[in-house]
Amino acid sequence: MGRRRGEALEAAILEAAWDELGERGYANLTFDSVARRAGTSKPVLYRRWPDKQKLVEAAVVRRNVVQSVPPADTGSLRGDLIATLTELGQKQGPFLAQLSLLLADYFIETDSSFAELREMIVAGRRSGRDEIMERAIERGELDPARLTPRIASLPFDLLRGETMMTLRPVAPEVIEEIVDTIFLPLVGRRPAP
Repeated sequence: MGRRRGEALEAAILEAAWDELGERGYANLTFDSVARRAGTSKPVLYRRWPDKQKLVEAAVVRRNVVQSVPPADTGSLRGDLIATLTELGQKQGPFLAQLSLLLADYFIETDSSFAELREMIVAGRRSGRDEIMERAIERGELDPARLTPRIASLPFDLLRGETMMTLRPVAPEVIEEIVDTIFLPLVGRRPAP
C-alpha cells in the first residue's frame, strides 16, 4: 500500500477515531490509539487537530455527513416528513443513541450539548429540513408566517427525543402522530374567515 496523503489520510484517521470512540468511549480515546489504528503517527494527527476534542468533533461530523439522509420528495409536506423521519429514525436512530453514550465525557469536558454538536455537523450545509419546508411553502401547503425555526425543527426534535428515550427505531404510528397531530396543525394554512 502506498503512502496516503491529503483526503485519503484524513479519512483513514477520522474513521480510526470513530472506531476508537466506539470501542473506548471519549474518555479512553488517545492520539496513540487513533494513530496506531490509522497506521500513521501522532505528529500527523497533531498537525491536523490540536487536541482530542477537535479530532473527535471532526470524526463525528464526518460520520454524520457520510450517513446523512437526503430529504424525501414525495410531492406533499406530509409525505416528505413521514418518509424522511422514517428513514432518519432507521438510519440515524442507533447512531444518535450510540453517540450519546460515547460522548458523555466529551459533553462534560467541553461543557457543551448535543445542540452545539449538531451546529458543527450542519455548519455550511443546507439542511434537509429546510428543503422540505421550502418545497411545502412553494406548493402552498405551509403558511410561512407560522413557521418559526423552533416549529420547523419540531418533528425532527421529537424524533430524536423518541429515539433517545427508547433506543430503538421510532414506530411508524409514532411518526404519523408527530406529523399529523402535532406538526401539521401548527403550520397549515388556515382558511380565510
